[in-house]
Parts: sequence; C-alpha cells; structure tokens
Amino acid sequence: MEWYLKVVKDNYANFTGRARRQEYWMFVLFNLIFVIGVAVVSGVLTALTDVAAFASLYVIYVLGIIIPSLAVAVRRLHDVGKSGWFYFISLIPLIGGIWLIILFATEGDKGPNSYGADPKQENQQAIV
Repeated sequence: MEWYLKVVKDNYANFTGRARRQEYWMFVLFNLIFVIGVAVVSGVLTALTDVAAFASLYVIYVLGIIIPSLAVAVRRLHDVGKSGWFYFISLIPLIGGIWLIILFATEGDKGPNSYGADPKQENQQAIV
C-alpha cells in the first residue's frame, strides 16, 4: 500500500527519475484492486438505486489515476535506460504490449544512468 500512496501522493505527476520494479508492480497491483473495487461498488449502487450517477464514481477514479499511472510507467522505463516515449511501443499490436511488459519486468540499470541515481542504492543507503 505504501508504494501506491508514494506514487499517488509524492509522485503524482513526476515524470523524472527512476522507479524500481517493486514500486511499479505494487502500484499496478493496488490500482487493479481499487479499480475492481470501485467498479463493483459503483455497479451495485447503480443497480440498487437506479441512479446512473453512481457509475461516474468509476470514471472519476480512472480519470484521476491516469497521470500517476503514466508517470510511474515512464519512471520505470527510465530505470531500464529507455525514454518515456518507449511507452508508445504498446501501440504495436500484440508484440508492442509484450515488449513493454518485458521492459517493465526487466531489472533496472545498476548504478546511475542518464535518468538519475539507482533507486535500489538510495534505499540501501537509507537503511544503513
């Protein structure tokens, strides 16, 4: 949960720097849980009350989470040494999405790269 809050609160629209695999995938996991939860709640409320306005809860959440989702994806690509523009590789049918998932799952560059310091080293130094 702390990774989700870190992305949403601290780095809402931060497209600079690097994001670890753990930060990205924990954000994706909690975001998926919240999207499903909001969809179920808004669907149930809409069905029970016949008020279509409750369906907008889902739309509001999705619109509010677009920017931090893009920002963490760009920072994740920075961690593997790729430009944020590589996100558009997903527009290539089938192969692009698979390649993007592989990039997101690949271990980041060790040490600093052109996008900033290694986030793993920053965390290890804070622990010591």
